[in-house]
Amino acid sequence: QVQLVESGGGLVQAGGSLRLSCAASGSIFKINDMGWYRQAPGNRRELVARITVDGTTNSADSVKGRFTISRDNAKNTMYLQMNSLKPEDTGVYYCNAVVLTTARSLVDFWGQGTQVTVSS
Repeated sequence: QVQLVESGGGLVQAGGSLRLSCAASGSIFKINDMGWYRQAPGNRRELVARITVDGTTNSADSVKGRFTISRDNAKNTMYLQMNSLKPEDTGVYYCNAVVLTTARSLVDFWGQGTQVTVSS
């Protein structure tokens, strides 16, 4: 089994910054694409940003220029640097990883989520 553990969420004022981390562990042979998603109350889960194993990224228009996704393949860890936060960035942020397990199965895993709250 594979576990994804997010950390770094919290309460911040508008204009502030937070850095989220997602650490993967368990029966990992290789991690392919990884991504951050978020869900605000009453809304569907939406893509924030994704990153491939070679570092190619894409992000939602709403966070371009403010959020930066990165990863450390040696540590099986992904990051999301969030700057110039806005109240509309509030939500639960989830880590996602497409993992080739040691059993050679390609599986989509999700973390439990970390709350980000931006006050105005």
